[in-house]
Amino acid sequence: MSAQSDFYRARAIDARADAEAALLDNVRERCLRAAAAWESMADRAARTSKMRDKQEAEKAERNAALATMMAPNPQG
Repeated sequence: MSAQSDFYRARAIDARADAEAALLDNVRERCLRAAAAWESMADRAARTSKMRDKQEAEKAERNAALATMMAPNPQG
């Protein structure tokens, strides 16, 4: 998981703790909305990181295949 998604998840935990400590309903609801938003951002960051890793692996694979194809033939 990325450091960015870890950061977002930590903020969500903080927001939930703030919600539990809130004395006013509107503050509690605001904190819970913030927690949901932080979780959403964490999920998005994790998906983006996973997609980026997959694309980088595919690119490395293509480059390796291309290098093999372009390598001089020692028997030729």
